[in-house]
Amino acid sequence: MTFEELHLNPQLLEAIFHMGFVDATPVQEMAIPKILKNKDLIACAQTGTGKTAAFILPILNKITGKEDTSINTLIIVPTRELAIQIDQEIQGLSYFVSVGSKAIYGGGDGKNWDEQKEALVEGTDIIVATPGKLLSHINQGYVNFSKLEHLVLDEADKMLDMGFMPDLMAIINKLPEQRQTLMFSATMASKIRDLARKILKNPEEITLSISKPAAGVKQSVYLCHDNQKIPLIKHILTDRPEYTSIIIFTSSKSKVSEIVSGLARNGFKSTGVSSNLDQNQREEVLLGFRSKRTRIIVATDVMSRGIDIKEINLVINYDTPFDAEDYVHRVGRTARANTKGEAITLVNERDMRKLNSIQNLIESEIPRVDLPEELGPAPEFKLNAAPSGKKRNFKKKFKKKTAPKTGNTAKGSNDVNPA
Repeated sequence: MTFEELHLNPQLLEAIFHMGFVDATPVQEMAIPKILKNKDLIACAQTGTGKTAAFILPILNKITGKEDTSINTLIIVPTRELAIQIDQEIQGLSYFVSVGSKAIYGGGDGKNWDEQKEALVEGTDIIVATPGKLLSHINQGYVNFSKLEHLVLDEADKMLDMGFMPDLMAIINKLPEQRQTLMFSATMASKIRDLARKILKNPEEITLSISKPAAGVKQSVYLCHDNQKIPLIKHILTDRPEYTSIIIFTSSKSKVSEIVSGLARNGFKSTGVSSNLDQNQREEVLLGFRSKRTRIIVATDVMSRGIDIKEINLVINYDTPFDAEDYVHRVGRTARANTKGEAITLVNERDMRKLNSIQNLIESEIPRVDLPEELGPAPEFKLNAAPSGKKRNFKKKFKKKTAPKTGNTAKGSNDVNPA
């Protein structure tokens, strides 16, 4: 379906076409008409499906021409990176309409706080905020949500995982009861449904591709010991000189500098990004990555849902994610909006059960690639008892095969680049 068929405001269509997009993604095609009809909505859609535009476009369509400056829409997200990303997408899509937005998040200095306060006091059409920082402003007594019409919770599952439930409910209790509420989540766990029952009214439901990597991602696994990981990454990077955007994920921020140093000793310059950096430093790193000045960044999981950069060629999981859902989000940084990409996971002997959980979640076996001979023998794939309540679907040993190298990422998607 094209965006024209969704009957959006001509000025919005002009912005969409100016950005080079024609066709809506499935989640956009399903969600936009329901949101335009003022239905509450709970949508389960994976990273990379276009869900950000799925709620931004109909909201912009409804508030275009709004005459006052009151806060009309509140979008709550788990991380500052995602807040900035969504605010930037709003600015792009609203280029030809008179709608303002402001991101509210932690970090920064006193000037940042003052700018956020001014936006909240004077009124801004759309506020995109992290829960803690927004609640700090609310507690000062100057935030007026009396004319709010739309509440969006994006990455709702991540917010609950991060312990934001009390903050979310404190914020929601300050909002008008008569509003449209939209909840987007990558998973539909029982805690998400419990929250939906509390805050949604007769919601429509959309479920698309629960917890599956995008079809364009070529996945593979190396079994290796910890001391083989840096030499293996050297081999992987040397074999792919055409790749210009690479993310290496680690589960611990203490390992970021260790990996950066290990890569440097092997002739590869990279930049680390984690919560140890302040906001300005993190934004500078991401700016260098977007502009291709930086080829490789090493990041923690906090970044896996907050990076929206086109044409990332390769994701390397230096550590196997503890949570199988995090695997989907890490891998979702590549092959966005129908492009191609590659994801390689390094699995040591302690993480084989995690690999099994990932394969159970995505319902497929990830091909294993043999280590280069010069790195020595790999650990043998073994599984102890499966986690309680879960079937062990992948007990057999992997078939040994060497996966072909993937070429450059494809360009020119027709879909709105999602968050």
